[in-house]
Amino acid sequence: MALKKEQYDSIMNEYAGIRDRHRRELEKRRARAYARIPALRELEQQTPSLAVSLLRKRLLGDSTADASSFRGTAAEISQKRVRLLTENGFPPDYLDPTWDCPDCRDTGYIGREKCHCLKNRETTILYDQSNLEALTEESGFSALSESYYTGEELRYFRHARHCCERFVKEYDTTFRNIYLYGTVGTGKTMLSVCVAKALLEAGRSVLYFSASSLFDRLADCTFGNSTRGDLKEFTSDLYGCDLLIIDDLGTEYTNAFVASQLFTCISERGLNRKPTIISTNLSLRELQARYSDRVFSRITSTYEICKLTGKDIRLQRRRNGRH
Repeated sequence: MALKKEQYDSIMNEYAGIRDRHRRELEKRRARAYARIPALRELEQQTPSLAVSLLRKRLLGDSTADASSFRGTAAEISQKRVRLLTENGFPPDYLDPTWDCPDCRDTGYIGREKCHCLKNRETTILYDQSNLEALTEESGFSALSESYYTGEELRYFRHARHCCERFVKEYDTTFRNIYLYGTVGTGKTMLSVCVAKALLEAGRSVLYFSASSLFDRLADCTFGNSTRGDLKEFTSDLYGCDLLIIDDLGTEYTNAFVASQLFTCISERGLNRKPTIISTNLSLRELQARYSDRVFSRITSTYEICKLTGKDIRLQRRRNGRH
């Protein structure tokens, strides 16, 4: 699930609008300056006239056409312009073009590389699509604390965190899936959201669903009023996004349809080499009993299994007066 063409086109249209706005602002400044300094208009017209003259001479084979002399004359004209502006109370850069992003000059690209401003716009859209905007506001690996764990629980947490950090670090080189399971409130969702935040900030496409909302959406697309095109578009994103997170697996109403859709989802993403993170309170034994042997086999053979146990962190935070 990368940006759709219409989303990319919308961003490019936004850039075009920004450039048009700055051009109009420059024209207004130019009109004000010309009204106060009539000689400025003629002076500014000299530079393009010089350039046209140099080009004409070169096309006619004039060996005396020297670019260095053109640059020298253009510099003199620029100095005269600055002097006229400042003598009449304008800033020296009053007639210089302006941009929202000087690095790419509001084009979105520096050479062939995407500018940071374009990447930020893409990331904003990806966050909106991911269902993660609120969850990632205060998340990140640096915000994780080991203070809620002791003994074996701490060992489990460190292992899970290591797997998640390695997942991000080696995303481009190694295909991995992660299965986070264990008791309620032990950091499974937070770890998956930390991974999502890192990938989103790297410009990757991420989809996050609670299990109940995912299977409700699939059921609605399959049996509801949605068209075949709606189902195809949704499953295309579901199977093709750079990371899919299914949170709280087992909290949905499980039936044959859900088990079949879960198997199809993890199988299609595996074929597409697109990683998935699943978090659940179900034990491996409960996973097998609830969803079938083939789902159990696929997950235990193609996912890194990380167990988390301990006291509910949310309850501990409330007792400590933290939110």
